[in-house]
Amino acid sequence: MTVATTTRTSETPFPPGFLWGGATAANQIEGAYDQGGKGLSIQDVMPKGGMAPRTDAPTPDNLKLDAIDFYHRYAEDIALFAEMGFSVFRFSIAWSRIFPRGDEAEPNEEGLAFYDRLLDECERHGITPLVTISHYETPLHLAETHDGWVSREMIGHFERYCRVLFERYGQRVKLWLTFNEINSVLHLPFLSGGITTPKEELSPSALYQAAHHELVASALATRIAHELIPDAKVGCMVIAMPTYPLTPDPQDVLAVMHADHANLMFGDVHTRGSYPGYALRSFREHGIELDITDEDREILRNTVDFVSFSYYMSICETADPAKRVTGQGNIMGGVPNPTLEASEWGWQIDPVGLRIVLNQFWDRWQKPLFIVENGLGARDELVEVDGVLTVLDDYRIAYLNDHLVQVGEAIADGVELWGYTTWGPIDLVSASTAQLSKRYGFIYVDRDDDGSGTLQRYRKQSFAWYAEVIRTNGASLQR
Repeated sequence: MTVATTTRTSETPFPPGFLWGGATAANQIEGAYDQGGKGLSIQDVMPKGGMAPRTDAPTPDNLKLDAIDFYHRYAEDIALFAEMGFSVFRFSIAWSRIFPRGDEAEPNEEGLAFYDRLLDECERHGITPLVTISHYETPLHLAETHDGWVSREMIGHFERYCRVLFERYGQRVKLWLTFNEINSVLHLPFLSGGITTPKEELSPSALYQAAHHELVASALATRIAHELIPDAKVGCMVIAMPTYPLTPDPQDVLAVMHADHANLMFGDVHTRGSYPGYALRSFREHGIELDITDEDREILRNTVDFVSFSYYMSICETADPAKRVTGQGNIMGGVPNPTLEASEWGWQIDPVGLRIVLNQFWDRWQKPLFIVENGLGARDELVEVDGVLTVLDDYRIAYLNDHLVQVGEAIADGVELWGYTTWGPIDLVSASTAQLSKRYGFIYVDRDDDGSGTLQRYRKQSFAWYAEVIRTNGASLQR
């Protein structure tokens, strides 16, 4: 597989071979939660999204049960991605489609065959697949019987799952991500780690033990992929959250350092192969005791080939408790930045922060980077223009244009960046709120929060705009 170099042309900072595309998650697009032999995942009992309590069983108001019916419409949707010119499509495999309970000895062939067909369509259109192995959808059985990743037994179940994927798809998929936004487990234990113990009852030692098990499983998957698919590239995936001091007070700057440490530890372990000193000090001082074996330490040395990340917002930090106000919709905590505007869902809009975090990650880890999520959730209105139904989403175009201009600046700074996939290229069910009215796509899907709608697809104004950005390799961006 050929990836982009940092060589730039006079027209655009984006190098030849730069990968352009979009990103999705199985639980937010596929639907068909009870078809093809699929078992239940944690998402099937989260009707209100990652910010709300779970239910005991799937409920009719859970939009993810049907989602946007990508399970049956994948060929149509991938054809639309190809029409925009995608060279890469990031999607996830639903663990419970392959192992319905998560602990079976043999995989579900119907589930494997579905992703064979999906890959067929990618190949038909010349689109490179970028596959996430675990994207917020631990099999419900493993969550309930193991307390999710708190149990060390999860490593073995994940290893079996990974081996099946690598053996089945290794000749077709050369770009892999292990866990989606792995650092989110500290903030959303059930969504991110399948941990059924309520967060307020979960001890810090148990929470960080779960994180440790995921880190070991990720490194083990990286080792197995390199053994079974020598030409594969394996990346980690983290939430990028550039953090600024609320004031110049040195104590605020120190608060930023501590916040960064908590967020960046996962990338440090993935890229350096061991826990950094600041993490070990924090464990000691907070009484966090972890079961870390010699075998764990050996496995962790299997570092990733690249670092991928999501970027939606930045935050501020302060040491002054009186100034601590949690931003709306922000799962990572922090303080809103008084100099920035916010989206309707309270996510602060900071294009320059993307350039900052690209430079931070490159300087820190010296590993190729990949932006695998970035986008604007907004309420879109379907309107008729010259007899065609569309969405006039100039606000989305402005958001993405401004962020991509900053990506170009980071590349000019010397950052090695392989590609960019927007979240999500087609409207899908929100992970945080389980709404369809929080739309991200270039393609409008006719379905509402109450479940009504035809599921018909319509090209938004941004569809043609992104196609032109891809066609010109970023030269069409307005700087």
